[in-house]
Amino acid sequence: MQTALFDFHLPEQLVAQEPLADRDASRLMVLNRAARTWSDRAVRDLPSILRPGDLLVVNNTRVIPARLRATRDSSGGKVEFLLLPPSGEISPAGRTIRRVLTKSGGKLKTGETFTLTNGPKVTLLERHGEAGDVIEIAIGESEFNAYVLANGEVPLPPYIRRDPGPSSDADRQRYQTVFAQTPGAVAAPTAGLHFSERLLAELKDCGVQRCELTLHVGPGTFRPVKADRVEDHFVDPEPFTITAASVAAIAAAKREGRRVIAVGTTSLRALEGGLAPAGILDTPRDFSGSTNLFVHPPYTFRIADGLLTNFHIPKSSLLMLICAFAAPGSTDGIEFVKRAYEHAVAEKYRFYSYGDACLIV
Repeated sequence: MQTALFDFHLPEQLVAQEPLADRDASRLMVLNRAARTWSDRAVRDLPSILRPGDLLVVNNTRVIPARLRATRDSSGGKVEFLLLPPSGEISPAGRTIRRVLTKSGGKLKTGETFTLTNGPKVTLLERHGEAGDVIEIAIGESEFNAYVLANGEVPLPPYIRRDPGPSSDADRQRYQTVFAQTPGAVAAPTAGLHFSERLLAELKDCGVQRCELTLHVGPGTFRPVKADRVEDHFVDPEPFTITAASVAAIAAAKREGRRVIAVGTTSLRALEGGLAPAGILDTPRDFSGSTNLFVHPPYTFRIADGLLTNFHIPKSSLLMLICAFAAPGSTDGIEFVKRAYEHAVAEKYRFYSYGDACLIV
């Protein structure tokens, strides 16, 4: 399948640069998969759109201030490190080993040293490009984590433009869901950004249930598909954890014929790429692992019956996932989603992380 099938024109002015004043004030496009139609609503309408008994599955990962700045000890040149989610690195005593995406004005060499802004020395141990370089920080893990919280910048995606330097209080608060708990993500599960405490309370009063999982989102979520063929693209693995209580809630909803609605593509990937293959719905238990599931048409979903998501980048793996979900098991969703996106552009919906939302049911 050609990647060009998932391209569309997106005016730059529709890329949201700031969040709305209220989390639940965003617009909502509702896509009806059976009828191949859509309607223009608002996120605040969710209590009247969803059904009593629907189960929302949200991602409670917490975004860490993962963008760090440093200087090269050899030249004083500026370097940027973007921390990647931990993937089993073992740190020696008094040191911290982490994988990072590295950005610099010149070519870096293994063994080279750097000094973090207001912080410790760093040594570049291995170079792996988009897979993540390996660095060693000259302080222990707890001390390094404290440094990151105090000095790191919010890892906003590249299409949200900010001047270098400390993150604003607004970005630190709003690039985080109200149910964020477990630190580890370097990108927000953006569909969850639309929920306020007020909206969650209204949904609960309407009989809509909620359970949580954790998937630490990596920067690969922003990466466009560069391969000409969709099948040649690779999605980075991301770690997830689903508690026994959440597994039981999902199992009960499936058994009773109630809809399981993934809040965000990250929740959906944990369900379809982690929980579904494990086959543990009949015997709920705590479950963790990692998933590099790449969903594209045609794909048949085993758990999710609905999806709440934002509007995505042309030719991205996330847009391909949306097209697959819009018409499971076929390629018909490509044209359906492209027509819906044309409508969104014409109606000036706001796109990407701080933008509006789309519900597919």
